[in-house]
Amino acid sequence: MRLEKKATVVSTSVAGVLVLIKMTIGIMSGSIAILASAIDSMLDFLVSLFNYFALHSSEKTPDNIFNFGRSKIEPLAAVIEGVVISLSALFILYEALVKIVYPKEMRFISESIYIMVTSFVITFILVAFLKYVAKKTNNMVIRADAMHYQTDLLSNGAVLFALGAIHYTDEYLIDPILGVAIAFYMIYSAVPIIKEGILMLLDAALQEEDREKIKKIIESEPVIQAYHYLQTRESGSHIFISVHAVFNISISLYDAHLIADRVEAKIREQFQDKKTHILIHMDPYDDSEINEEEEEW
Repeated sequence: MRLEKKATVVSTSVAGVLVLIKMTIGIMSGSIAILASAIDSMLDFLVSLFNYFALHSSEKTPDNIFNFGRSKIEPLAAVIEGVVISLSALFILYEALVKIVYPKEMRFISESIYIMVTSFVITFILVAFLKYVAKKTNNMVIRADAMHYQTDLLSNGAVLFALGAIHYTDEYLIDPILGVAIAFYMIYSAVPIIKEGILMLLDAALQEEDREKIKKIIESEPVIQAYHYLQTRESGSHIFISVHAVFNISISLYDAHLIADRVEAKIREQFQDKKTHILIHMDPYDDSEINEEEEEW
């Protein structure tokens, strides 16, 4: 089993345990902040489960229907996760505002503190593990999952702070006010996840610095006289690159092919953490202007 899939199994299991303990103490205490955290953990469980099946499907080899594979499932999963985070944040915001208008006394505060300390420690270990996997694999789904659980870690810390403050001050408004803050932070954290996923689904080009690396590699080959139609896109853990390279008309196809292979190898070295697919079209002359005129026509 791939490390990414193992990470989703771990995160799903942890989220399931956290849902049980948070929901129990949240209902007993009546804390909006804890219930919000429990709902978020429930969504974490569902999203992590979805991520497991998304990674499983993205691994399937290309076939007659999906010629380029199913790697776009990964950014799709990231977008769904970001939307789920945003929707849960809106629900938390609603519940917090209701409690500000209709305040209620909290119960079992000491027990709630113990539960949230346990939840904080478990989530901290999970975030450290997911960050390790994300750094090692550079997988978009795992990076989104790590960011998601990192917001949980911060919200758990904030809930702990609120419970401690309520315990010593008996000011119960701290709980819903903190719920509002958590909701806005969750939305703030979800925006980059959704944005990156949508850009990938729309086949946005690689970052400028990555395109510059590709250009320098092509330009470093003295036999390549010019190049045009450099196109790039990223799809989950896959990168697709295509370019037209202009060679002297007298060069043999064999020699041109060797140079193209050398360029491909150098480009792959720049993206070792990705599965890179490169297509170099070898031109005997620069036909960029002719093709541009045909496109305009």
